[in-house]
Amino acid sequence: MSQAFRQHLEKLITLTDVEFDYVWSKFSTKKLKKHQFLVQEGSEVLHDYWVAKGLLKAYHTNEEGKIHILQFAMEDWWISDYQSLVYRCAATINIDCIEDCELLVISAENRELLCNELKGMANFFRKKSHAGYVALQQRILFLLNKNPQERYNRFLELNPKLLQRLPKTLLAAYIGVSRETLSRLSHP
Repeated sequence: MSQAFRQHLEKLITLTDVEFDYVWSKFSTKKLKKHQFLVQEGSEVLHDYWVAKGLLKAYHTNEEGKIHILQFAMEDWWISDYQSLVYRCAATINIDCIEDCELLVISAENRELLCNELKGMANFFRKKSHAGYVALQQRILFLLNKNPQERYNRFLELNPKLLQRLPKTLLAAYIGVSRETLSRLSHP
């Protein structure tokens, strides 16, 4: 797992062996089973998570019981309830496992420590935050301005590897359509 994580980091920054060993020392590992929660709404979130193996979803369930999926996270992606992590408030979303997962875990304090001590890690997390913000903005604009077929096509374009791993009900919830509508979209 450490080699895969180093490769992930070095897509954006360069670390010496000593620096990487120090970074690695600030992380721990966590294994979860399919359907197990990583974060539950109302809980305190103290960690950020890098997915080494598996697939998770971040979502909110409204008062009528409808699920609104904000994000999927597969290998090489980061996930957390960032509002809770940053502002130290109760989680507003749930995150659970679609598949068995292996995660690297870093506390908010250790993340801040790495950013203060290693310029490269500050740059890494800044770039990841910016990319995440851009992706979220694009997702919101697509939900607001594109029809279901365009949203489905965009998902396929951006996430071809996810299509075979996701139950159709979750994909439908992500693009904001019913399961029946999704069937029509995928078989025009």
